[in-house]
Amino acid sequence: MISVQEEPTGALLAGASRRWVRLLPWAVAFILFAALLPTTIHVLSVDYGLNGGVASALAVAQTAPLLLAVVRPLRAWYVIFTADVAGALALLTIDFDAQRLWPFPPMEIVGYIGLCLALGLREPRRTLLLVWLATAGASVGLGFVAPTGTGARDALLTVLSGVALVLGGALRERYEAQRRLAEQETISEAERGRRTLLEERARIARELHDVVAHHMSVITVQADTAAYRLDRLPPDVQEEFTSIAATARESLGEMRRLLGVLRNEESHGELAPQPGLTRIGQLAEATTRAGVPVEYSPCDADVSEAVGLSAYRIVQEALANVVRHAPGAPTQVSVSESVSEDSSWLTVLVVNGPPPVPPAAPLEEGGTGHGLVGMRERVRLAGGTLDSGPLPDGGFRVAAQLPLTERDST
Repeated sequence: MISVQEEPTGALLAGASRRWVRLLPWAVAFILFAALLPTTIHVLSVDYGLNGGVASALAVAQTAPLLLAVVRPLRAWYVIFTADVAGALALLTIDFDAQRLWPFPPMEIVGYIGLCLALGLREPRRTLLLVWLATAGASVGLGFVAPTGTGARDALLTVLSGVALVLGGALRERYEAQRRLAEQETISEAERGRRTLLEERARIARELHDVVAHHMSVITVQADTAAYRLDRLPPDVQEEFTSIAATARESLGEMRRLLGVLRNEESHGELAPQPGLTRIGQLAEATTRAGVPVEYSPCDADVSEAVGLSAYRIVQEALANVVRHAPGAPTQVSVSESVSEDSSWLTVLVVNGPPPVPPAAPLEEGGTGHGLVGMRERVRLAGGTLDSGPLPDGGFRVAAQLPLTERDST
């Protein structure tokens, strides 16, 4: 017995991206039904001489389930297979032309082949094998009772149904393989984006560690030397400074352990101080020497090391993108301070025009966008905003606003 309990739901090819492909099974099923129903009635009643009522009932049972086959091909097979065998046995009760094809007339073979294609597109290999064995068994069994002198072709349906089942199964497995490959590519792309974001966050955290560690070291030194720099400190104040120094040293130790967690085995500690606003000019000069003319408008605002580092990295990533994707394009870099009533902002602007000669091919195929990911993450951590995108003339614009320390209203 062939089980139908786990038969999938939904129409055949319902997952196709194109609408005409999703409608194709319905169109084929309707055409087969509309063409085979009157043909079967005519052939069974007129050519074979079967009773009209019996011929009509058999014709409906052999063709109407083709519409069901679009959503439930295995259930439709039960009905059509039973009707085809019943039709062959019914023909044994009458005398028909010995040259007629038996046990399955041509129109029954056409409908059965279409049904086998639907089965191949839906059912697993085990079910298809059982269906073919049932078809072969019925054909062989009916062959033993074939009327003498008839044009019996008991192997014809077996061969054609086997071909249809194999073809439908191959198409289904090919589609499933393509679908799984597309899903895996989507998952891999999402994982790459997530890994990139985590790497950028770890890199930013390592850089901010150096900035914070510097401030903590200054606090430690000031607290430790307060007793020597300041005359006649009260004992309780000196004890307070000692406690501050101890707490700062403990915090430094915790930060070093945190950095050990963030640093992977391949990364090494950076001995050079972290860059800031004063280094952006050197960055612009180096980019100009690389073939990208850069105009730099500096800013002498007093910013924290963290904000200066973020501004430097944003300019660095933006200029690197210009070198990669628009070599030779004129670029303007400006850093300015804007002041509102209760706060101030550092605005970083990098705008490049189209390259003088469009590159024959992009320097990076399928880039991962590490630069923009790093910019967004730095701006987000600083509590600022980032606006980036292409310009109508073919250039690109990156604008970041980083919040500075709030100013007193007085």
